[in-house]
Amino acid sequence: MIARATSKETRPAKRDPEGVRRDILAVAMEEFSQNGLSGARIDEIAARTRTSKRMIYYYFADKEGLYQRVLEEAYAKVRGGESDLELDHLEPAAALDKLCRFTFDHHRRNPAFIRMVMIENIHHGRHMQMSGKIRQLNRPAIEALESVLTRGQQSGVFREGIDALELHWQISALSFFNVSNVATFSYIFGDELFTPGGQDTLSQHVAEMVLRYVLSADHITLVGKSG
Repeated sequence: MIARATSKETRPAKRDPEGVRRDILAVAMEEFSQNGLSGARIDEIAARTRTSKRMIYYYFADKEGLYQRVLEEAYAKVRGGESDLELDHLEPAAALDKLCRFTFDHHRRNPAFIRMVMIENIHHGRHMQMSGKIRQLNRPAIEALESVLTRGQQSGVFREGIDALELHWQISALSFFNVSNVATFSYIFGDELFTPGGQDTLSQHVAEMVLRYVLSADHITLVGKSG
């Protein structure tokens, strides 16, 4: 007679629901960023996460619901990284330099994030508009930059008349182009700028460009000397 297994070791382990969700979102980010919303396959995501389509739909309702959640996670990651910089504890110029370098380096190391933003722009931001989180996630980015600018202007380090939203656009544009156009730019002009050394130099120069734009005339000569 075969003994009935009752020990904990022989029972199937219970899956961690949050762990399953994290795995699905990580794989879905790769799938959507590589193939877009229409080209991504739920079957592929299910196979790579060792779960089922039914389980994915249970967590995220449908394919578009999963895509929207991936977008939210992508923005949450970059904004969470910004909040970890603790810019309020730094001198204004050092804080702005750190923010610029973080943005540039985050984007270059997370090309999937850039591709997701590009894909969402193809869809005219439709899924962002349906999200109740993405605007709230991004609002602190402008508030943090406003705080840095205000402190710098009050101390005379930064010139007056700088708009935080516009400055955020400028930092984002410089950092975004580096990833979004890497294939075409490197094909036309070569890949020298996209080597590790080239990227480190670009990161430094992007921060210097932004600082030269923001610093008052009395402080602009200090740019780059500390590095």
